[in-house]
Amino acid sequence: MIPVALPTGLQAAIVDLDGTMVDTVGDFEAALNAMLGDLGRPGVSRGFIERTVGKGSEHLIRSTLAQVGAEPSMYDPAWQRYQHHYVAINGRHSAVYAGVVEGLQALAAAGLKLACLTNKPTAFAKPLLAAKGLDRYFQAVFGGDAFERKKPDPLPLQRTCDALGSLPAHTLMIGDSANDAQAANAAGCPVVLVTYGYNHGDPIREVPALAHIDRIDALAPSLPTRLVR
Repeated sequence: MIPVALPTGLQAAIVDLDGTMVDTVGDFEAALNAMLGDLGRPGVSRGFIERTVGKGSEHLIRSTLAQVGAEPSMYDPAWQRYQHHYVAINGRHSAVYAGVVEGLQALAAAGLKLACLTNKPTAFAKPLLAAKGLDRYFQAVFGGDAFERKKPDPLPLQRTCDALGSLPAHTLMIGDSANDAQAANAAGCPVVLVTYGYNHGDPIREVPALAHIDRIDALAPSLPTRLVR
């Protein structure tokens, strides 16, 4: 395993959720298709979902309605039915990616403060992390509704750095998409991207980053010894 050239003086890490720590396409598929069934509309494919997730639930639902030829005016009832179904199945059809637990353990062992930052609603993100046993690693969890704007805007990363008490230049962003990279670059955070996520269906290796890694624990050999506070 070739060490990743991480910047010196790291204080913290911000980790994305969907497509980075947990493969949640199965949850999205179950909730969206149940929603569409309630509305009398045909279902959507996993391929469509993989290309569409990552920009928040509002974007996902509007795109799904457009995909099945539904009127935009159906958004409110669609959102209500989607919430109903997602809460009921959250985590049931999803799985933690290989290397995630080991990677989080290595980041914590290096003394880095950790936050999860996702465009998923906070009310969905926190129970999912808890169900998968990942919540213990994070000092803070922020969803797409936590701030005025979502990734790829830099504001969520800036606010998360404030919450962690870390400088952006010393806060590593770990994500799976151009959204994560654009937000990190604009906020001044170094960024590493995993190769197995969604990235809206586009090749992730074409997105500039410090490194493209196949597992989060690939960072372990590059992490510093535990920080002295």
